[in-house]
Amino acid sequence: METAWLALLGLLLAGYFVLGGYDYGAQMLHPFLGDTRAERGSGRETGRSPALEAIAPFFLGNEVWLVAFAGVLFGAFPHLEGSLLPGLYPLIVAILAGLVLGNAAVQLRGRARGARGRRCWDALIVFGGALPALCWGCVLGLLLHGVPRRPDGTFHIGPGDVLTPFVLACGVTTALLFAAHGAAFVALRSAPELAAVARRRGAGLLRAAAAMGALPLLLTLFGAGAAMTNRMTSAVLAVLLAAALAGAWWWLTRGHHVRAFTATCCATALPVLLVGAGHYPYVLISPAGTGLTLGEAVTDDATLKILSVFGVVVIPVILAYQTWSWWAFRGRTGRRHPRYF
Repeated sequence: METAWLALLGLLLAGYFVLGGYDYGAQMLHPFLGDTRAERGSGRETGRSPALEAIAPFFLGNEVWLVAFAGVLFGAFPHLEGSLLPGLYPLIVAILAGLVLGNAAVQLRGRARGARGRRCWDALIVFGGALPALCWGCVLGLLLHGVPRRPDGTFHIGPGDVLTPFVLACGVTTALLFAAHGAAFVALRSAPELAAVARRRGAGLLRAAAAMGALPLLLTLFGAGAAMTNRMTSAVLAVLLAAALAGAWWWLTRGHHVRAFTATCCATALPVLLVGAGHYPYVLISPAGTGLTLGEAVTDDATLKILSVFGVVVIPVILAYQTWSWWAFRGRTGRRHPRYF
C-alpha cells in the first residue's frame, strides 16, 4: 500500500506537469505566436491571442491535479511534507505568486481598453508562466541533487542549496521544456497558419532544452550533479527523456502534431518518474547517499486505509472530468471559435 500511494503521488505530480505544463508554456509563448488583432476585412481590433485561445477551455481546470497532489502529500506523507516544505517555502511562494498573477492576467487581459493595457497584462501572463516553470524545475533539481541532512536527522534547505549550477540548470531546462510543450499544444489546437508558427517556435525550444539539459548531465557525470540511488534505472529514464525530446523535435518539424504533443507529454512526465524511481526506496535523499525512506515518510496503515476510500472515489472523478473536457473541446480554434477570455 505504501508503494501504491507513492506511485499515486508521482502520478498526480506528473499529470500536473503534463497538463499544467502546456498552460505555462502557452503563457510564456503567447506574445510570440502572433495576435489576430483585427477581424478580417473590418480593421476592428479584437486582441485575440491564439495561444490563450488554445488553452482557454482547460484553463484553471488543470490545477485540480496540483490540489490533489498537495492533498496526498499532506495526508499520506506527513513526514515528507514536514521535512521538505519548510526549506522550500521561497520556491513554493514564488510558484503560487506566479499562478495567481498569471491566472488573473489571462482573465483580465480581455478587459483592457487599449493596446498599452494589453501589453501590461501580456507581461504578467509571460511572467506568470515562466516563474512557476522555473521554480518547479529548481524543485526537481534540488530533489535530484539531494537535500543536506543535519546530524539530528532533519533536513535543511538554504539559498546556497538552490542557487547551484545543477539546480539552476534544471530550472532553466524545465522552463524551456514547458515552453516547447506549450508550443506543441498550440500547434495541435490552432489553425494551420498559426500551427506553422508554433511548430517553428517549438522546434527551436526543444533544441534549446536539449542543449541546456546536457549541463545537468555533465555535472552528474563529474560528481557535482544528481545523487541517484538506482543508477541503472536513472540512466534508462534519462535515455528515454532524451528520446522523447528527439522524437518531439522530429515529429514537430514534420507537422505530426499529435505525435509531437504525445512526445512532449512524455518528456514533461519523465523527470517526476526519474526522481521517484531513481531514489527508491528513499523519498528524500541527501548528497551523502542517506535519506528519508518510504517507510519513514508515510503515515500509519489505518490512515492509509481511510484515505484509500476517498482515493477510489476522487481519482476516477478527476480522470473522468479530464477526459470529458478534452472530448467536449476537441478540434482546432479559429476566428469563429468561441472567445473565453
